[in-house]
Amino acid sequence: MDDVQLWCRVTIIDPDGAELARFWLEGRGAPDLMAVDEVARLALLAGRLGGDVALGEVCPALDALLHLTGLAVEVEGQAELAEEPLRAQEGQEEGHPGDLAP
Repeated sequence: MDDVQLWCRVTIIDPDGAELARFWLEGRGAPDLMAVDEVARLALLAGRLGGDVALGEVCPALDALLHLTGLAVEVEGQAELAEEPLRAQEGQEEGHPGDLAP
């Protein structure tokens, strides 16, 4: 059985910029899409409350998954690659008849 690995440090920030909570996201073995889902859920919850989520000490495997899924994540107070920090938004995309054309 794999040992528990630390995937990243998560900091929840309130609307005024104060730190509300700090904890480690961890699991057995390498992170998977469930870890990405957890980060997205935390960001959605924090965003609904007007706050934000910042990640620190992100392991390379989780970093690759976050980029693969298109999530721009705020790391140590700065957005990576001049992207916007992770902000999960609820919405519905409008479909167009030509979107599925070959």
